[in-house]
Amino acid sequence: MAGGTWDILDLPKIPGLYMNFRAAALAAIQPGARGVVMVPVKAHWGPIETFTTITRESQAADLFTTNDTEGATAYKTLRFALMGGAKEVIAYRLDNGNAAAASLKLSDTAEPPAPAIQIEGYYKGARGNDFKITVAANPVDGTKKDIKLYEGTTLKKVFTFPSGTIAAAVAAINNDGQRLIKASLISEGNGILADVTSQPLEGGNSGIEEITNQNYLDAFEAMEAQKFNVVTLDGVTDAGLQASFKAWVQRLRSEGTHIIGVIGGSATVDKAADAVDQAVARSSASNYEGIVNVGCGGYLDGVEYSSAEVAAWVAGLIAGQKLKESTTYASAPFSDVNRRWTKTEMKTAVENGVFLLIHDGLIVKVLKGINSLVTLRQDQNNAFKKIRGIRVMDAIAEDLQRTAEANYIGKVNNTEEGRLALIGACMQYMATLAKGEVIENTGYFVQLDPNYYGEGATMTPEADQVFLNYGARLTDVMENIFGNFYVL
Repeated sequence: MAGGTWDILDLPKIPGLYMNFRAAALAAIQPGARGVVMVPVKAHWGPIETFTTITRESQAADLFTTNDTEGATAYKTLRFALMGGAKEVIAYRLDNGNAAAASLKLSDTAEPPAPAIQIEGYYKGARGNDFKITVAANPVDGTKKDIKLYEGTTLKKVFTFPSGTIAAAVAAINNDGQRLIKASLISEGNGILADVTSQPLEGGNSGIEEITNQNYLDAFEAMEAQKFNVVTLDGVTDAGLQASFKAWVQRLRSEGTHIIGVIGGSATVDKAADAVDQAVARSSASNYEGIVNVGCGGYLDGVEYSSAEVAAWVAGLIAGQKLKESTTYASAPFSDVNRRWTKTEMKTAVENGVFLLIHDGLIVKVLKGINSLVTLRQDQNNAFKKIRGIRVMDAIAEDLQRTAEANYIGKVNNTEEGRLALIGACMQYMATLAKGEVIENTGYFVQLDPNYYGEGATMTPEADQVFLNYGARLTDVMENIFGNFYVL
């Protein structure tokens, strides 16, 4: 699939739909599914370096556990993204190369005993070190034995098998459908598994310590083959990594992958004497419509979370909204922010591309739905500073590209009739957007670029090229209401 922006002096050669978004050139085809957040995470359990789709908080807890100690970030990051409103969150668990599964060998009853079964954690990670195994006779049927799996002092599972067949014990564990432990046969030995009591699995390593920026960069590369709308880091605040993150988001957007990245700072920075200056500096370092910079953190259930951690909730909020909705004044689940900015500081945030949460005396809410863009580039206007504006532009571009690839590219002849069919499809969708109050109901257009077609054309397109101009005015929500009060 090819797409992205184009330059008249360097036209792309790969078949695809290439679209330059200018302040007065917008288009779309039909609405596509939105609402997917991508996050790299660190965890003590769960699949490693693979993409796992999470749709419920309980699913995140079951797969990655709720344990976010010792550098783990999976549960809070996934939970916040879901709380924000994301339809799906795709998690990619990082590994420093040292992740290992906890294990234990069980022996038979021969003299001397011979190793019979290797028990391992189903996933690599330190969680497996809390597993304990007990092997004992089944209390109901003396011809059978039980392998009991405990996590700490909690009995998690009982596997029952014929006592004289060690291979049956392996099958009982592996065919159960649980995702806690797995077994492999070392030797049948004398066929009888020796009894043990509370034998721990050992050697589990979560692969979290010394995770480097390169691990994140490798994750970014892997993510490029996935489909998502918003991406954030798992609370990471390293300036070098954030710079790489911004460059990656910018490259993908230029190539036609329309994503928005969300970053933030540490709790220490959030509350520092120069917190405002540092938040503004993060936005200045990005200064890009595809990056949202969160300026303060918040408290939830008595726990403080930094702006970099709250970024996951912001990512979910952005992904989960309808196109005609705005993040401005959206209510947040936090009981308070970890720094209350003054009115003067709020003005600074709005003017300098800082996405700020505020406490209005009753609830915590978003001040204004803006990204980090401050200095407009050529062909941009203030709509590019709004998260809503960028989401609409992204949605339009994705819909147009998807429909063009499915119905036009390589399928429709580049004749006047074919071009009119393409324009008609575009206009139909523009009408859909207008009806949905995403664009203004009047004044939108789709037409052949007069530089290439008609009496005034100055350039001639190749036989397989189509040049179109689009125009529409984006709608927005009310954000500033001005009035005069007259005393009569």
